[in-house]
Amino acid sequence: MNARITDSTRPCAAMRCLALAAAACACSGAMAQSAVTLYGTVDQYLNYMHSSSGATVKSLEDGAFLRSRFGVRGTEDLGGGYTAKFQLEGGLNADNGTTNDTTRFFDRQTWVGIATPVGEFRAGRQNGPIFTRGGYVDYTTRTAGSIVNHFGVPSRFDNDLAYLSPRVGGVMVEAHVALPEVASTSNRQAVYQGAVEYADTQYRLGYMGLRAAPPAGSVVDRAVVYHNAYANWMYGKGTVYLAVVRSNNSTSTALANNAGTILGNVGGVVAGTNTDANRFYNIYQISADYLVTPALRVGALWGRINDTSNSGHDASGGSVGAYYDLSKRTMLYTVIDTLKNDTNAGFRLSGSGAVKTNFTSASDVNGQRLSGAHVGILHRF
Repeated sequence: MNARITDSTRPCAAMRCLALAAAACACSGAMAQSAVTLYGTVDQYLNYMHSSSGATVKSLEDGAFLRSRFGVRGTEDLGGGYTAKFQLEGGLNADNGTTNDTTRFFDRQTWVGIATPVGEFRAGRQNGPIFTRGGYVDYTTRTAGSIVNHFGVPSRFDNDLAYLSPRVGGVMVEAHVALPEVASTSNRQAVYQGAVEYADTQYRLGYMGLRAAPPAGSVVDRAVVYHNAYANWMYGKGTVYLAVVRSNNSTSTALANNAGTILGNVGGVVAGTNTDANRFYNIYQISADYLVTPALRVGALWGRINDTSNSGHDASGGSVGAYYDLSKRTMLYTVIDTLKNDTNAGFRLSGSGAVKTNFTSASDVNGQRLSGAHVGILHRF
């Protein structure tokens, strides 16, 4: 028997069609409310460095501009202006296929958080404000060729609780506290970070800082600090960058007089045993870039590291660089830089990460002039 649609059955059929359409839209909307993205970078460069001692280094390195990495990030729209977020990110050495940190898989970031109408709250290992604002410090985005980068930059810490405000009237603030999670009667060794910034279409002014104290009653009861003030003038075809840093986070190793950090750049606490915490440095840097074409950007930089204890741990240098976008994902770059260490200084050239094959004798670094030429390719996916 053939079914026949009558006038009385048409409304029911129409209702069923509308219900199916509504269900399809609801499913589509639910799917659109959450997203997970796989991303990463691969950055390889040919590295040549020469010391005034006569020693040279020739190598293939990872990450002059961006360390190679892979990651997963995701969001879920919770409604009402609230969004759940997470990020997992691990570093790798693309030149040999090894992980950047053999003790953990996601060494760069592992955090979860909620974005709200009044700001974003995060918990876990994450990049701090001093690291994320590298693009406002100089034309290199504070990587290869940057004097501030050669001194050392605190990047990320474990057990970090963070708040990032929305930008209101051009102003935003950011605050972090990384809990030490050690057996103690207090959290005195917590790492505190903060930032405040004003930005409009032509100018940007900001401050970012860090403070980490040693245990109470330490032999060297001196907190490690890192203060960085910066200013940008976006003049149309490029940007002029000014940066001033004050920090005591530099110490000697077997390699050179300034080859290490007291707090560490990627996690740690202050032990309160290192007398180098009493030596403070001021770093002054000026740089600028210019868009020759929409695809080609060039820049130059000069900076000085001033040892305020007058013990000869000073250094100065500069760089020139060029960055050419082959596409929106692939970039070619070259940087030529130099760094002159005074009598007792032992700073070394660095990229986005430490140079894997570097000078291994203190006599090739302390009091020497280091010169470098770096040519590389970066791909983002």
